[in-house]
Amino acid sequence: MIKQLSEDLRNKISAGEVVERPASVVKELVENSLDAGATEITVVVEKGGQQLIQVTDNGSGISSAELPIAFERYSTSKIGSVDDLFTIDTLGFRGEALASIASVSEVNIVSANGSGEGAEMAILNGEIGEVQPAPAVQGTSITIRNLFYNTPARKKFLKSPRMEFRKVVEMVRRFSLSYPDRAFKLVSDNRDILNLQPEDLESRIVHVMDPAYRDQLLPVNFTKGDYTISGFLGNLNLIRSRPGEQYIFLNSRFIQNRLMNSGVYGAYKSIINRGEFPFFALNISVPHDQVDVNVHPMKTEVRFKDEWRIYHVLKSAVEEALNPILNTIPDFEKPDLGGQFDFPTTFIPQEGQINPDQQGLNLSTSGTESAIKFQPAVDRAKSYASKLASRPEPDSGKVDLENIWQVHSKYIVSPISSGLVIIDQHVAHERILFEEAMAAFDANAMAAQTLLFPEVMEFSPDDFSTLLDVLPYLEKMGFRMKEFGENTVMIEAIPSEMAWGNEKNIIREMLDNYLETQKKYASFQEALAASFACKAAVKAGDALNTDEMRELVNRLFGTKHPYYCPHGRPIIVQLSMDELDRRFERI
Repeated sequence: MIKQLSEDLRNKISAGEVVERPASVVKELVENSLDAGATEITVVVEKGGQQLIQVTDNGSGISSAELPIAFERYSTSKIGSVDDLFTIDTLGFRGEALASIASVSEVNIVSANGSGEGAEMAILNGEIGEVQPAPAVQGTSITIRNLFYNTPARKKFLKSPRMEFRKVVEMVRRFSLSYPDRAFKLVSDNRDILNLQPEDLESRIVHVMDPAYRDQLLPVNFTKGDYTISGFLGNLNLIRSRPGEQYIFLNSRFIQNRLMNSGVYGAYKSIINRGEFPFFALNISVPHDQVDVNVHPMKTEVRFKDEWRIYHVLKSAVEEALNPILNTIPDFEKPDLGGQFDFPTTFIPQEGQINPDQQGLNLSTSGTESAIKFQPAVDRAKSYASKLASRPEPDSGKVDLENIWQVHSKYIVSPISSGLVIIDQHVAHERILFEEAMAAFDANAMAAQTLLFPEVMEFSPDDFSTLLDVLPYLEKMGFRMKEFGENTVMIEAIPSEMAWGNEKNIIREMLDNYLETQKKYASFQEALAASFACKAAVKAGDALNTDEMRELVNRLFGTKHPYYCPHGRPIIVQLSMDELDRRFERI
């Protein structure tokens, strides 16, 4: 039978769209605070927001008479007519958030609007309680407890408290970057995570991202018609191996738009490789009547009146900001040889050398004269072939470690009886380190080398949280570090296999690579071991001496799977004699 759903059930269904996780609650409450004109916003969470979320602001507040109305569905002070939907200049406007949150949690609100008296109200399971007098502190404080306590099916999909905490940090970071003129404070489990005072955007980026971002930012300020693009880009030192530090705001609202992202990436195309992600925090200012933000309850998807025009404006803005970098990159062109090759007019042959004219370059030489002049070369070739035939036959697949070379500081080449073997030095070392790391997790830790001068390394709050997750495994690999202040560690030792001097970058890249690739592996340990092996292995371009090459090859063939790296790339390419003969058209 067809019937109307109850108000409580409708609110819970709506909550499924609006309230996905604790970070979603933070988003909706902070948006309300910003719309209320707050200049100071404090977010407090416990156990990643699963136990407690509290957002306090110094905004305009809510009167005691309006408190119950504020938690009714489709109640809002931000729009009043259909026409208002096409000129929305606030972050919130749908009137769903508070009702949705209240339907899946225990809520308490205290607010005062400057009238000299405050009010307090509790909501349990969507049922609004009595309004009580409260201290007249300017602004609003909303406390959310036991999120999803009455919808266990939703609660079981939440991640660990540490993972949910990272999502909350990312949400607060978004707001702090879009509103650098406001003060934000984030407290987690009685520990201050962020304490940001009003400042300019460049300083805000340094404070919420990483101190290393200072002096690495390129300003963007570009206007074309009705559109203005402002913000900052990261230079090539801020390229990372995973996405997540790309922020596009539309009239100070964080949005997700693939076309706008591709506009920025397109401007970087000539200076970054596939799989590399630059930092950017850009705000697109457009007239409110040229964009529709009423697309999805989460309000991160928008529709533009002229999307491709904004795309080109955004791309032009980024290209202009990148000009200082682009101008320093040489434009390589192939030399115009014109097909002319000049040979010396006179040639004095040394012992064992052949005159170029004797190699058929002098077309006037008769066939008889050529045969006579070529005869010594033919005799030497026969002698060389005879010596080859008299050599003992080695094992067909055995690498000749006595005859081993490095090509372009990238590949190790050695003859085998059946042809030629080529080994990629980076992925070979990667396979060795991966298997050693996996073995270290189950048995003894890998050897470490103590740094003469310990390195101090500072992280963003969410990266530091990730570091704490993987620290026991890093210690098994040979890293030794201890806490050295808020979100800071001191690195005292690194794995003996790893070159010293670049440990900060390697640890940061390991965290990036681990977060990005852990879904590709069967276990947490495999993902971490693979990221360590990738970043700590010798690189293409690293020169190796003969002993180092021999040691690398010996250790490679001591692994369980010497033919493929942990990411599936081939380590060894073998060229058979038949293949070489075909290449030279001998057969």
